[in-house]
Amino acid sequence: MTDAMNITHNQSAQRFNITIDGKTGYLSYQDLGDRLVFDHTIVPQALGGRGVGSALVKHGLDFARDQHKKVVPQCSFVANYLSKHPEYQDLKA
Repeated sequence: MTDAMNITHNQSAQRFNITIDGKTGYLSYQDLGDRLVFDHTIVPQALGGRGVGSALVKHGLDFARDQHKKVVPQCSFVANYLSKHPEYQDLKA
């Protein structure tokens, strides 16, 4: 299902959003110049188990890479994702 997910970036709110079946999940961050601090991954229970959180984190990490920023995984979900995906280890601040 993750291939069909449409993730949007709300820069003013510093979040990546996804809405499925009227429910919205998001990954929020703090932009500290050369670093992005990912602080919350929120997925409504109705969307659980569908890869929504992982898709949001992957999108956020790809954004950080594109922007040449390091990542601080303050959120435990982001930290766990990083530990399972060695291709993103170079992004850790």
